[in-house]
Amino acid sequence: MIKTIGVIGAGQMGNGIAHVCAVAGFDVKLVDVSKEQLDKALVMIDRNMERQVKRSLLGEADKKAAQARIETGLDYALFKNCDFVIEAATENEEIKREIFKKLVPNLKADALLGTNTSSISITRLATVTDRPSRFIGMHFMLPVPVMKLVELIRGLATDEPTFNAIKELAETLGKDVAVAEDFPAFIVNRILLPMINEAVYTLYEGVGGVEAIDKAMRLGANHPMGPLELADFIGLDTCLSIMQVLYEGLADSKYRPCPLLVKYVEAGWLGRKTGRGFYDYGGDKPVPTR
Repeated sequence: MIKTIGVIGAGQMGNGIAHVCAVAGFDVKLVDVSKEQLDKALVMIDRNMERQVKRSLLGEADKKAAQARIETGLDYALFKNCDFVIEAATENEEIKREIFKKLVPNLKADALLGTNTSSISITRLATVTDRPSRFIGMHFMLPVPVMKLVELIRGLATDEPTFNAIKELAETLGKDVAVAEDFPAFIVNRILLPMINEAVYTLYEGVGGVEAIDKAMRLGANHPMGPLELADFIGLDTCLSIMQVLYEGLADSKYRPCPLLVKYVEAGWLGRKTGRGFYDYGGDKPVPTR
């Protein structure tokens, strides 16, 4: 039975996962390589929980109790009593593999392991652990406290008890589950990221400007957010990583990352998290950068 959950990575995905787990009554151990990032995560969790209080989705006492259930640290030894640990680090396979190699010696023998990867092979990541049968993909959507979906992805070796335990966990967190096979980018990003990439090509080829493209998809396709605005929200580095996984994994030219997306990432214009992407977020209102 899962009572204590470990989360690796205190970025926007990791702090969101920690948030929903703590609100659902689980003890949470949140680890990152940076104390500064952990401090920022706690501020963000407080802000997001306060939003829930204002919308009457969470009581003030429940908020305080949830925050008290979150313990942060810089060392994987914090995970020694965890029943389930989920990795939510940057979308880079080598980084994730190194994390799992260092993590495994700090886990109890029956702990379950998960990854929040949005595109990388679950089967491959499981092979660097000592427990491929107890390893699973659990892909949350941004922003985690708001979005209802969790994709569950079995690796080739994932056993049925692990799948059932994590499906039950997702439902306890108030999420709806979509089961995906272990193919590059799974379901959501297999469909979503090529659309974003095509929007970048549309900008690159001069078919429309940033505002025109986003307006067209908001008002013409009834999307709540335009594709370039959404790319900035996700992070252009993450978008590029997923497109590269699709391109390399499926060997189809339709998944080739747009050169303009590559340029933005090379420039360090990664979207909201760096203050500039397809929009500049330095002023009161986002301004297109192209």
